[in-house]
Amino acid sequence: MSQARQPKGLEELLQRGFRFALSLTGDRQEAEDLLQDAWVAMLRSRSPRHLGYLFQVIRNRFLDLQRRRGLVSFEPIEASEDELGGLGFLDATQSRVDLATVEQALRYLRPQEREALFLAAVEGYTVKEIAELTERPLGTVSSLVQRARKKIQSRFRGDHERALP
Repeated sequence: MSQARQPKGLEELLQRGFRFALSLTGDRQEAEDLLQDAWVAMLRSRSPRHLGYLFQVIRNRFLDLQRRRGLVSFEPIEASEDELGGLGFLDATQSRVDLATVEQALRYLRPQEREALFLAAVEGYTVKEIAELTERPLGTVSSLVQRARKKIQSRFRGDHERALP
């Protein structure tokens, strides 16, 4: 992972951790609780305080919470183009959207897709860096990012009945 992307201070580290937690949960309160839980666990274990480790702890805590709730859904990685609506890129007239529309579209993504899309689009990580960070195969991460983008594009085009759960 690139050192240039490492936060410069504790506040920035926690802010980025919060944004990552929010990308997983989709809920501000749950994200705050998740970050707090992860940070306390890191302090108790005297773990290194760097972004990659914080993301890993947040992700592991989130998955544990999901398992306890029984909400982890499984979807085959090999989704066909037909299942995703056979979409291309949004045209220029559809590129401006309001924040509420984006938030609504993100709610339709599975947590794994939101995580991958967040790390790629917001944090600026490459697919390879995301694979290392999340300990997933490169092809899986690539598929998650691509699927998330297509679902979001579908949502903005109004094709969400076909492409989203």
